[in-house]
Amino acid sequence: MTWISIFNGKSGFAASSTAEKVTKGIDGSGLTAIVTGATSGIGLETARVLALRGVQVVMPVRNLESGKKVKETIAGKIPNAKLHVMELDVSSLQSVRKFASEYCSKGLPLNILILNAGIMTPPFTLSKDNIELQFATNHVGNFLLTNLLLDTMKKTARESGKEGRIVILSSEVHRITYKGGIMFDKLNDEKSYNALYAYGQSKLANALHAYELTRRLQEEGVNITANSLHPGVIKTNLARYGGFFSVFVSTVQSFLKNIPQGAATTCYVALHPQVKGVSGQYFADNNLSKASGYARDPELAKKLCKKEF
Repeated sequence: MTWISIFNGKSGFAASSTAEKVTKGIDGSGLTAIVTGATSGIGLETARVLALRGVQVVMPVRNLESGKKVKETIAGKIPNAKLHVMELDVSSLQSVRKFASEYCSKGLPLNILILNAGIMTPPFTLSKDNIELQFATNHVGNFLLTNLLLDTMKKTARESGKEGRIVILSSEVHRITYKGGIMFDKLNDEKSYNALYAYGQSKLANALHAYELTRRLQEEGVNITANSLHPGVIKTNLARYGGFFSVFVSTVQSFLKNIPQGAATTCYVALHPQVKGVSGQYFADNNLSKASGYARDPELAKKLCKKEF
């Protein structure tokens, strides 16, 4: 029994489509992708399916030992897989800068950047940089990583003649946030902290990042797109911190998406020819969807992306 739709949208795919199905017949040879959070869940499935389609996949991981085991697992099933493991803690600005510097020094190209790593509804915690942990991990680290790798993406797009794609995992929970969308003046205030609203705020920031990044890239005339997406409610370890929302997810997730279905929209936006030239949009269930009004607010997007940490 399943509650997810089996009816195809305009793309020809449905919520029930898997990552392998939406990329069937696509040749990713000659492309290089970074997939954060690739040691488990939909990040792991995304990395596997991209490798299956011939993409060279770089997996930034917090734990190198875990990353190496994942690499061995994928390589065992896909002998020709081109995989690299590098160290990255996206919640740490120092770690992000170190990773980006090392990546650029290797001279690797970069066609696809998939910002998948994230956390959901932990107790109030500050990151090493004294930023509320969900905002630090889900937005700030990803924002900095994108900025530091953007020149490499521009160079790759220019020299290869192939469109670059930035894929940012948001969530439908971006609709559940604080008044005004982003609580700029109290981001790190424990007294104002609500775990679910803070998660929604960070996911709204993901959608706004793609929206504003699109404006900047189009102004420059760069052949790179940026989109955000909702992968669906999936049985992963994202809800490990507990709380009402996590209990709700744990209760209903057996009726919703499995991991191959959960990774599908990411792989669709990253690889499918239908998405060529599409930017600043929000996807769900392998089809275009409509984000909240806050997520399409140009002034809010500019304010967010100008904020320094």
